[in-house]
Amino acid sequence: MAINASIATVGLVKFDGTGNFGLWQRRVKDLLVQQGLVKALYGKTKKPEKMTDDEWEELDMKADEDKAMMLLTSLPASYEHLVTTLLYGKETLELEEVSGALLDHYQRKHKDSAESSGEGLVVKGYQDRGRKKDKDDKSARGRSKSKNKTIKCFKCQKKGHMKRECPEWNKGKEESSTFVNVVADSESDGDMLSISSSTDGLNNSWLLDSACSFHVTPHRNWFDTCRSINYGSVRMGNDATCTIIGMGTIKIKMSDGVVRTLEKVIHIPDMRKNLISLGTLDSKGYSYKSENEIMKVSKGGVAAVAESEDDDTLLWHMRLGHMSERGMRELHKRNLLTGIKSCKLDFCKYCIMGKQCRVRFKTATHKTKGILDYVHSDIWGPVRTLSKGGAQYFMSFIDDYSRKAWVYFLKNKSEAFAKFKIWKAEVENQTGRKIKCLRTDNGIEYRDGDFLKFCEEHVDMACYIINRSPKVALDEKVAEKVWTGQEVDYSFMRIFGCPTYVHISGEDRSKLDPKSKKCIFLGFKKGVKGYKLWDPVAQKVVISRDVVFNEKSMTKAFKEEKSQAAESSNNIGRSTVIALDQIGHKRNKRPPVRYGFEDLVSYALLTSSEDPSTFQEAIESSEKDKWMEAMVEENESLSKNKTWELTELPKGKKPIGCKWVFKKKEAVSKKEGERFKAQLVAKGYSQRHGIDYDEIFSPVVRHTSIRAVLALVADQDLELEQLDVKTAFLHGNLEEEIFMVQPEGFKQPGTENLVCRLKKSLYGLKQSPRQWYKRFDSYMIQIGYTRCEYDCCIYVRILEDGSYIFLLLYVDDMLIAAKSMCEVNRLKSLLHKEFEMKDLGAAKKILGMEIRRDREARKLWLSQKDYIRKVLEKFIMLDAKPVSTPLANHFRLSGSQCPKNEEEIENMSKVPYASAVGCLMYAMVCTRPDLAHAVSTVSRYMANSGREHWNAVKWIFKYLKGTAEHGILFSRQPGTNLVVGYVDADYVGEVDDRRSTTGYVFTLSGGPICWKSTLQSIVTMSITEAEYMAVAETAKEALWLKRLVKELGLNQGGVQMHCDSQSAIYLAKNQVYHARTKHIDVRFHKIRELIVTGDIVLEKVHTSENAADMLTKPVTTAKFKHCLDLVNVSSL
Repeated sequence: MAINASIATVGLVKFDGTGNFGLWQRRVKDLLVQQGLVKALYGKTKKPEKMTDDEWEELDMKADEDKAMMLLTSLPASYEHLVTTLLYGKETLELEEVSGALLDHYQRKHKDSAESSGEGLVVKGYQDRGRKKDKDDKSARGRSKSKNKTIKCFKCQKKGHMKRECPEWNKGKEESSTFVNVVADSESDGDMLSISSSTDGLNNSWLLDSACSFHVTPHRNWFDTCRSINYGSVRMGNDATCTIIGMGTIKIKMSDGVVRTLEKVIHIPDMRKNLISLGTLDSKGYSYKSENEIMKVSKGGVAAVAESEDDDTLLWHMRLGHMSERGMRELHKRNLLTGIKSCKLDFCKYCIMGKQCRVRFKTATHKTKGILDYVHSDIWGPVRTLSKGGAQYFMSFIDDYSRKAWVYFLKNKSEAFAKFKIWKAEVENQTGRKIKCLRTDNGIEYRDGDFLKFCEEHVDMACYIINRSPKVALDEKVAEKVWTGQEVDYSFMRIFGCPTYVHISGEDRSKLDPKSKKCIFLGFKKGVKGYKLWDPVAQKVVISRDVVFNEKSMTKAFKEEKSQAAESSNNIGRSTVIALDQIGHKRNKRPPVRYGFEDLVSYALLTSSEDPSTFQEAIESSEKDKWMEAMVEENESLSKNKTWELTELPKGKKPIGCKWVFKKKEAVSKKEGERFKAQLVAKGYSQRHGIDYDEIFSPVVRHTSIRAVLALVADQDLELEQLDVKTAFLHGNLEEEIFMVQPEGFKQPGTENLVCRLKKSLYGLKQSPRQWYKRFDSYMIQIGYTRCEYDCCIYVRILEDGSYIFLLLYVDDMLIAAKSMCEVNRLKSLLHKEFEMKDLGAAKKILGMEIRRDREARKLWLSQKDYIRKVLEKFIMLDAKPVSTPLANHFRLSGSQCPKNEEEIENMSKVPYASAVGCLMYAMVCTRPDLAHAVSTVSRYMANSGREHWNAVKWIFKYLKGTAEHGILFSRQPGTNLVVGYVDADYVGEVDDRRSTTGYVFTLSGGPICWKSTLQSIVTMSITEAEYMAVAETAKEALWLKRLVKELGLNQGGVQMHCDSQSAIYLAKNQVYHARTKHIDVRFHKIRELIVTGDIVLEKVHTSENAADMLTKPVTTAKFKHCLDLVNVSSL
């Protein structure tokens, strides 16, 4: 490294790229002359006669090293890292290796900055190591030749040449010559260090320039229209002047394919770039902003200019299985990913769900000023081996100031608060100081009722923000800062209600489960380093610090809100009855409530329902056209029916309100699709008894009657059709005078001050159901049908051929069954003449019960699989593990399991027990006799349910999960066309008051039509008494069924009832007085009379063949399945 010492001696400094390179080169040449190296450097290829071969080779090596050193010292500061690596990485320097390293470094640097025209440093003239060769000179130096044989190209991996001499490399450089310009100095004979500015790549691009006064281009052929002008010249940044020779318009094709026109573009041939003036665009009303390294120019909501290239970062992110930004950046540096520009990713919820981890804890520094100012506490355990005292936990306290520690041993975690009180009293008495802050891990033991009452305080989000907002009364000071004396930290503030993703710990998930769940941000919780969140799936509040926020979705929704509101008002279908100006007025007056965060229950209800709750929401929804069509149809039906007349409101009268109710109904068939239904409902809650209404009761057909008719349909192969009455309640004539305001959005122009005087009943009025039934009943009797005595919503008519036609009415839903389709169509036409009906064709679904038929085999299935699936989804039991019976033997439910303190009552108040039991009860009433005993048991604790009762309900859900497709099968089989009953009793099965359980089931056409499981009203003294009371109770239902099916055309003698108690059968058949039965009430002896008259036939059945056994107590899996087979309840 002699050159360094020599440079230092003469005071020659390293060339930094800013001075006169020729002068610096001359000084270096003088230095080399002094060192005796100038001959070797300037190509003196003949060896002097006085110099030996070894001396010549040594001189050659020294010259090569000095040339490499001269090259390195001439590099600017940006190459400092490379220079250091080459100088200290090897013992000797070779010019070939240095020049090759410089070229490779330049190519990498240029590719990384291909979008901008930086400085390119290119070394020229090193093909012969800087030495000129005469063509006739054949004295090639042996060292160079031998070295060329061992040189290996890093491009093609071949020996004999370097990378810069490689044909493949030179070919690549020729193809990319638009990016690198090599400038040669013709006056220099030696090594020339050239600096070029890459401009060719920008000649075909437009640059956005904020300092430019005009749009400028040097290309004449680009102009669409151009005229010659003499505007003088333009002064550039380097004080040079360029002449303006023309002005015109140019059409530019944007990256999205849209062609836009630039006006008043100046033609300057001497310009090297194409410039778009942002100042000119700004003067024309355009705005521009930069996001993610992309400059966007827009006017209004339309992008005008966007100077950017397609970025495939997101595409590669998805191709690579959602690789991280860091990993993609590494691949991009190695030029392995094409089309990537920034390597910056937007928010990706799939990465959050799959990769989220816990937030790293920062190193905490507590500047406590005294003992007990800050105390840490935790509980460790349980241990496998108990201590001699039986303890399996220990609770520790550590004072942050003194680091003093205390340990208390616990047998159970529930002792934590008691130990805390002991320690607190001890340390406060010893020190005379109070505990200011207790830091825990927020475990369950620190969150029980006692600890919460002691140290926890709920903080409302609104109060939290108010305390951190400037106050006018405090001269714009922040209340929190005034109170604490410290600056308020706003870094952790988030948008209230924004979506969040909460990390799920490894203990609560399997390997393939998502690592986070989506929640809603509710605020902060005092005393806990975490956020308070709402889990809409689990329906509970979650506290966590491992949270990822997605606030962009909230800001985006806020920006789109106004444009959506404007579009909805303009796109509503034009109708003569719709007052569009009123709609806009309403929107400005009272905007729709989109979030009900004040009440979490109402928020959960709003988010769980997809149907609009108000007229305003309906016309602003994405399905507004369909909702408007449904409202127009309803309004036209009301007008056609002459439901009201417009009049002035009499003095002393007060009109009732009305509102629109919207509901999506499932498709009856795939062809029809989902139905949108809108109903106008009167606000009947403002009616007063005796003034606006009197009688309100209205009967509906019983579920038992529906199943009985369906059993006859399967047995006799009857036609089964379904009808729906449009605006059923509107057909009832009102007997009272009622006034109502006009419906929202349908006020007639010029009649805004009038009210509706109701002439016919309307949905929501208390008397509407009764008035509709009275109207329909009178019409059916008028056309020759008979109302059944044992179910007043069944209408029967005997046809000329002796067959029957039935009509079942449930409010506005009808089922028609008959042998002849002609008679069915005749009844339909009569109904259409009187009422506005909708023919639904063959019955597919009635009251949530799905009907499937195989007419060739004379089979009919009845199930509720869709309803059960929705119930399981509602209570988050879709992924539950199925069980084989609805109630296991280990459930011994009783009143002693009800909550006993305020904490348990509060915890159970958050459980939707009553709602869950109600859902189960509807499934049991319709198609699931297998649930009768389980639902009857859990429904006894609706008013005061406990944790064990809730576990029993969840067990029933687990059973439903595995039997969702179970249903009833009716079929024609020998001996099944009569009503047959099974009865059983469980003696003192109820734990609390020792009452027995009655269970019975009746079948027709092989399937169950009636069942029940209930507690007996009194306590019995023996098994015989319990069975006897069960038989007497069942006989009443049997007598009603016999008379009902007789009206339906099924003549049956006595109803067979099967009982597995021989003593109860003898007691029912024997009329002799017994001392042991004298205390039994006389009403239970009615069974004896029914047996004598032949209405009831009581027979013995073996216990294993008694289908009612499953309705009185939990049974084994095998017995339970056998009972289901006996009554044809199975999967479809």
